Amino acid sequence: MHNKVIGSFTVRHHLTKNIPIIKKGVKASPLLQFTRYYHYNAKRKHVKLFSDTASKDPPTGPLFDHHNNTFETTTSQGKYGSTEVLNKHLISDDLPSVELSYDVITQHTSQFDKEKSSVILLHGLFGNRQNNRTIGRELNELLERDVYLPDLRNHGQSPHIGRHDYPSMALDVERFIREEILSHKDAKKPIIMGHSMGAKVAMSVALRKPELCSMVVSIDNAPVASPPMTAFPRYVRKLLQIINDPNVATVQQADEQLKEIEPSTVVRRFLLTILQRVKDEESGSWRFKSKIPLGILNDAIVKGNISNWEFNPWVHRFVGPALFIRATKSYYVADEYLSDVGNFFPSFEIRDIEAGHWVNAEKPHECVRDIVEFVERHEDELRFN
Repeated sequence: MHNKVIGSFTVRHHLTKNIPIIKKGVKASPLLQFTRYYHYNAKRKHVKLFSDTASKDPPTGPLFDHHNNTFETTTSQGKYGSTEVLNKHLISDDLPSVELSYDVITQHTSQFDKEKSSVILLHGLFGNRQNNRTIGRELNELLERDVYLPDLRNHGQSPHIGRHDYPSMALDVERFIREEILSHKDAKKPIIMGHSMGAKVAMSVALRKPELCSMVVSIDNAPVASPPMTAFPRYVRKLLQIINDPNVATVQQADEQLKEIEPSTVVRRFLLTILQRVKDEESGSWRFKSKIPLGILNDAIVKGNISNWEFNPWVHRFVGPALFIRATKSYYVADEYLSDVGNFFPSFEIRDIEAGHWVNAEKPHECVRDIVEFVERHEDELRFN
């Protein structure tokens, strides 16, 4: 049995009485349990969530703790406490964009039901479209619709470009939707899904251009500025070390190097997909090169572009159906972030899956189960209401 949370105040108030203080499988001292309980409930009492009357203009709201307002984003009334946002680049179309490389899965697409929205599935940092192929094939079979698997900028076979942040990545996807999906006859607004960084890109598209998507699915990420990443810079340094070491010539040797910083076999296999084994023309020996621009991505990580979140919930909201799948062994969608989720996505729902952050790789069938139920139920509601 898995949790289901709907983004209304009444149901969410009920949730706080019933959810465990600590996620299942995570041990904590009594003091830590009390601290988390106090923090979550104190925050809930002081943060007013949007009601289901989402068509009304939101009033000037309270302060928020989980947003980064240290860059260009400024408001006329404190930290995200205003209905006016002065950061024009968040919604700008005047940014450099790239044409995304992609695959589309059509094997089980229905030829008779024209009411089905296609699916766009976005990968996470250091990933590519291959990471989502298992989930994509299952979604195509069960939902009987096209499933698009793009490579985001600076990943896979998509172009490399110096700017790497959420407004620019969102603009790439918006361009992709207009040119590759909505240009087709009888095309419906797609359902945008993503994991980790891809989840924040999906949410950014929905908040920037809500008219371009019908539903949003976020897999283990939340609309918050999370703590700075520590693991990914270590990954970059180790990958660069492997690339620059002529003595690392086999996949096994590369894996041994990665073991020094990452014990998880699943994560190491994921990182190894970034490397490509090539033959050195001068020496004739084998070595590795990177498939992605590690320098650009490391710069984005260090600057906080990946963990950052600058959207203002009093200006940017998506009122359509939104599903948040969170991994119970991950910290990316902590209980205290749920109020932020509700303010950006007032019609949100939560599903918990017992897995780590790479839940899409660890538990792909469970992810598909929850997504299919969510999509079919909401499409039925739209058809019959």
